[in-house]
Parts: sequence; structure tokens; C-alpha cells
Amino acid sequence: MTANSANTSTTIFRLSPLIRITLLSLYVALTVPLPFLAQATAAPTPPSLLWVGIAIGFVGLYAVLTERVIVNDQEIQVTYPVWVPRFFRKGWTLPWSEVKELKPRSTGQGGLVYYFLSKDGKAYLLPMRVAGFARLVNIVQAKTGIDTTDVRPLAQPWMYAILFGFTLLLLLVDAWTINTALTLS
Repeated sequence: MTANSANTSTTIFRLSPLIRITLLSLYVALTVPLPFLAQATAAPTPPSLLWVGIAIGFVGLYAVLTERVIVNDQEIQVTYPVWVPRFFRKGWTLPWSEVKELKPRSTGQGGLVYYFLSKDGKAYLLPMRVAGFARLVNIVQAKTGIDTTDVRPLAQPWMYAILFGFTLLLLLVDAWTINTALTLS
């Protein structure tokens, strides 16, 4: 989404819909059978308590997945909607004039993430799961003069597509599990 005002062009990048739907679906697939299994096995934890926990967890995950990256002529900003408490997810703002460099760091799984280093030495994680990541990187290069030709997203879309496919299979197994648990009750 792009909005134009007097001399300022603002672009908003949201988390990729593929990533959002995959992670939310995986959460549902992993948690929804639990209250049914608790009821079927007469577990000490009441199913109603599990439903409350699942609902709170879903809202928390959804909040994390509402991240937005806003870029304009002056700065890059990572924000969340007003309903997301600041103690939960703060976000950050970095003026382009304060960006010193873009530094790669390897992850524990062997991937690369990138951090903006500001002139005062603070590090800000480059959001890598947004829709239009290549366009975001081009804007970063244009605004900072930093060469971003080697900057690639942490995970490719096909990885999330495969995960989503396996999540759908897991949801089928969940349907069978819930049906079996209800039959036993």
C-alpha cells in the first residue's frame, strides 16, 4: 500500500499472507485436539481451561503476525496495531540518516538474518518475512546507499507452502483424532 502526501511517499509492508495463514493453521492443528483428548482421557486439566489457554495463545500469535513495516523518505519503522500492548511487541523506528550499515548474522539453523546498525551502535532486525521483501530491500538500498544485492529472505515461499501442505495433513489427522475422542466420551 502506498500513500502520497506533500513530498512524502509512504509504503507499508505487511507480513506475507502465506506465512500468516501457515503459522495460524499450524497453531490450530497443534492445539485444538488437546481439549478433546483431555476429556476423552479424563485428564486432570479441564478442557475449558485448555480452550482458554488456546484462545489466549491464538490472540498472542495473531498479534505477533500483525507486524507492519512502514518506510518513507525519512525513516523505516516496525509497528503493530494499537490493540497490541507495547509491553508485548514494541516495534522500532530508525531514521535513514542514522543507518550506518546492514550487518549479516548467522542463525542457529545456518540461515542469515540482517541487522541495521545505527550510528549510535544499536542493532535493528531487518524484517524478512514481509510480502514484497525484494521491494523493501530496494528501498533500503536507495535510502541508505548500502549494497543489498546479496540480501535474501530467511525462508523462501516454497518452504512455507510445504509446511502449509503438511499442516493440512495434520488437520486431517486432527479431525480423525477429535472424532475418535468424541466417540470414546
